[in-house]
Amino acid sequence: MNDQQRMNLINHQNRAFLEGTVENINQQWIFFDDETDEATSLEEYSQLEIDIYRRKNWYRGIIEENGVVKIHKDIIHLYDGETVKIRKPLLRSFERLLKKIETESFVQFITSLNSLDFSIHDCIYCYNQLDFSEGASPKTGVNFLVFDNELSVCSVQHHFFYTSTNHDRFEFTINTGKRIIIEKINSKHS
Repeated sequence: MNDQQRMNLINHQNRAFLEGTVENINQQWIFFDDETDEATSLEEYSQLEIDIYRRKNWYRGIIEENGVVKIHKDIIHLYDGETVKIRKPLLRSFERLLKKIETESFVQFITSLNSLDFSIHDCIYCYNQLDFSEGASPKTGVNFLVFDNELSVCSVQHHFFYTSTNHDRFEFTINTGKRIIIEKINSKHS
């Protein structure tokens, strides 16, 4: 699996977008979330991916300032009351962790999380010990993650031991008491 396939797995997660409308109020663009009815300045989402619904089609671009969206090389302006979807950003520590996990462990982690009805976009907390292990040999420790899908909560402990082989163990525990454990040992590629 290459980087593009990893990104496809990430991009097809549930609850990856905030859906709502945008309005220009007092020369400021405001995003109204359909699910929570919360209003936030669109500037808070600057440089994030946005899908705009126009003429019965979705158009994907990047949010710029003042209601401007860059789609490829084109610049367009939002319309008042327009329907949009904004990609939820991942927690930085979680995003860095996902990049450091070997591909096979990454796939097992994501598919196991999804099988429990959680998405990577449900991550509300990530302690990434692996970030503090740079330069250490062996790299060993535990990462702590918490996911909330609004129906239940899942705690994940990621035990790692990286030497000539990479050993990952993920312990998933849901607030209902359901638990699963997966382990993966990956040979390092030279």
